[in-house]
Amino acid sequence: MKPAPFAYKKARSLDEAVALLGGQADARLLAGGQSLIATLNMRLSAPSLLIDINGLGGLDRIEVKDGMVSIGALTRHTQAEGSDVVGRHAPLIAKAIPHIAHPAIRNRGTIGGSIAFADPAAELPACLIALGGEIEAHGRDGSRRIKADDFFTDLYETALAADEVLTGIRVPAATAETRIGFAELARRHGDYAMVGLAATARAKSKGLSDVRLAFFGVGNTAIRARKAEAALESGDIDSAVAALDLAPQDDIQATGAEKKHLAGVLLRRVAAQLMEARQ
Repeated sequence: MKPAPFAYKKARSLDEAVALLGGQADARLLAGGQSLIATLNMRLSAPSLLIDINGLGGLDRIEVKDGMVSIGALTRHTQAEGSDVVGRHAPLIAKAIPHIAHPAIRNRGTIGGSIAFADPAAELPACLIALGGEIEAHGRDGSRRIKADDFFTDLYETALAADEVLTGIRVPAATAETRIGFAELARRHGDYAMVGLAATARAKSKGLSDVRLAFFGVGNTAIRARKAEAALESGDIDSAVAALDLAPQDDIQATGAEKKHLAGVLLRRVAAQLMEARQ
């Protein structure tokens, strides 16, 4: 299929992109386009205007400042995957990126696009929640930061205002006490996960603290399993699995019951990773 007709405008500045978004009710931003182009071609999306933000300066940065890792929205997955800064200071993101689709898609897809699209089976939204990160956005009223826990509101919906551009993400830089875990189950490598889990914790003298478990592929958004988090802090993996407060629905991948079982399998695997010493 071919997309419905649309106008195209290449934004020359961030403020111009914001103004164009605010002046057109059904305008869409074009960054990597790996999800957008597919929905256009299937006519699941039919905007009247595409605003190309590729080339806007400063939106492909990767840096560490004041204990936070900052990754610009136009950073390509491949760029983040090969970044020493991400590998050292945001190892959960580095561990998750190879699971995203295939190299051709990672070469073009952007960090910001993945977060803004908010696919409930995508890896990066879950990582951002597990890390307790935040989203940077810029609109007519200036810039603001939104906590990841508050950002993903429903299926493919976020807390971004209609005239806001997602400009980057920030996550706490890893320390010697940081523990991370990541695993997913997919029918084929590169497919969306049937179930996935991104997790972080802090090591303490006995066990773990500040455990954050973000499951993906089991609801309309990535979901924190808070009861399981509390149980895992006690060091009892069996109790954590029993406390999994998830209610996945049936889909084309698996039944809800199968997904719930797989979530328990992944929790055991990821719990083992969290309990290992960080290299």
